[in-house]
Amino acid sequence: MKNMKKSKFYRIFAVTYIKTAIVVILLNILFFPSFHRIADEGDTLFAVQMQGEEIGYAAGVGDAEKCFLQARRMLAQESAEMVFTDVQVSYEGQARLFGVISSEEELTQRMYEKLKQNIRQTRKKAYTLKINDFTVNIQTSADIQKLLQAALDKYGAAGKYEVELVLDSTRELNVLTTQIRSIEEKQAQEEQQKNALTQAGVGRELSQLASNMDGQLEKDFEDYDLGLTAIGFGDKIEVVEAYLPERSLTSLEKAIETVTKEQEKNTIYEVAAGDTLSGIALKTDISVDKIIAMNETLEDENSMIRIGDELIVTVPEPELSVTRTEEIYYEEDYDADIEYIYNDSWYTTESVTRQEPSSGHRRVIASVAYRNDSVSGRDIIKEEVTLAAVPKIVEIGTKTPPTYIKPISGGRFSSGFKRRWGRMHKGVDWATPVGTAVMASSGGTVAKAGWGSGYGYVIYINHADGRQTRYGHLSKILVKAGQTVKQGQKIALSGNTGRSTGPHVHFEILIGGTQVNPLQYMN
Repeated sequence: MKNMKKSKFYRIFAVTYIKTAIVVILLNILFFPSFHRIADEGDTLFAVQMQGEEIGYAAGVGDAEKCFLQARRMLAQESAEMVFTDVQVSYEGQARLFGVISSEEELTQRMYEKLKQNIRQTRKKAYTLKINDFTVNIQTSADIQKLLQAALDKYGAAGKYEVELVLDSTRELNVLTTQIRSIEEKQAQEEQQKNALTQAGVGRELSQLASNMDGQLEKDFEDYDLGLTAIGFGDKIEVVEAYLPERSLTSLEKAIETVTKEQEKNTIYEVAAGDTLSGIALKTDISVDKIIAMNETLEDENSMIRIGDELIVTVPEPELSVTRTEEIYYEEDYDADIEYIYNDSWYTTESVTRQEPSSGHRRVIASVAYRNDSVSGRDIIKEEVTLAAVPKIVEIGTKTPPTYIKPISGGRFSSGFKRRWGRMHKGVDWATPVGTAVMASSGGTVAKAGWGSGYGYVIYINHADGRQTRYGHLSKILVKAGQTVKQGQKIALSGNTGRSTGPHVHFEILIGGTQVNPLQYMN
């Protein structure tokens, strides 16, 4: 009897326990949303892990990623700088009938704390200034403007011109470039816009008419506002926004020094009419030896240079070059341009000075263009001559003079135009076998063809430019006096006649009856 009562009691207790449990579960579902009824199959709950540590649960991956994005926004909003973190986020799916889900606020906060704990580096918002291939990183755009303004102020722009950063309309991306404005013109424009609102139509026309008349009147020397009239940058400038590590930023003071300090840079100098190596050295303030060392085409100070040749020279230039124009006044002695009288019956090698020059004096207003401290151009805009210069007058020939060639093919150069054996050797020699063809070095008329004492068999030829050539120690003569010959025409055979030490050809060129070094006149 007792056992029956006990068994009945347990059954009643078990039923009551089950009912109570069901009620508790229902109450949790109704009043505690975080207690989640899971689907019947598949991954029904997701454990969120950061850096391998479980920080909460989400009903789905999408819910967790939403919280992660919000945590990142919270971290980014704490600073204007760009923050980089190094965290690994993973989601582990679990199959459960019921589970406790972290609230969105709680999961977001835990993610934010983990992100903050794992900050790898912070990048500051900055600006990169690019000048050709040179770059420098500076903290703010205002400092960029200060740097560029400092480059201008070095050449007298302070209080007259200001630099602004503007969007480069030629670029698709947000790239800034520079715009330089005259402060005076800017103020005048603002004043003009202000006056335009109050100025009547007739008054505006009269003002414009007066302005036009002022522009047409010829200025006197005192009417010019001397000094800086225009300024700009001589290099391409680009400015872009960037997020950079603090260690890569340059202070404003250091950037100004780097960008504006002059340093040696290679550049090209184009040879102009009248240039010599010594003259180029003076113009560029570089020694002749240094110019020769920088240019492989130059052997020594006597190397020939021609108009249009390009030479490498070094010039002191800053990273950012500044171009400017200044109006300046000066007085100077000047020379008039040479005047030429052209004589078609003379060769170009002939000239006679018909009038000697003398310098004049003048007052000048000039517009001078500079690149940094070097003058790149000059335009005289007003001139007053106080003493006229007398020009040099030169009569020159226009005919092309004869040319001179080597009188034999081959041969070994055996003696030059120099002192030899105590006496002057007044020609050049080529050792060659007897019987080698000897040619006329230039066209002309044979003046002598025969025996010439120490010359042995010799030929003299007179040329149209007044010069004479001589060919000595011949074995056979093939022309006669009075005969006209052409350049390259065979006139004799080489030999070993006269005062000779072996088979060779002796060759001379005479100008005004005096022997000169033939090698300086032969092509």
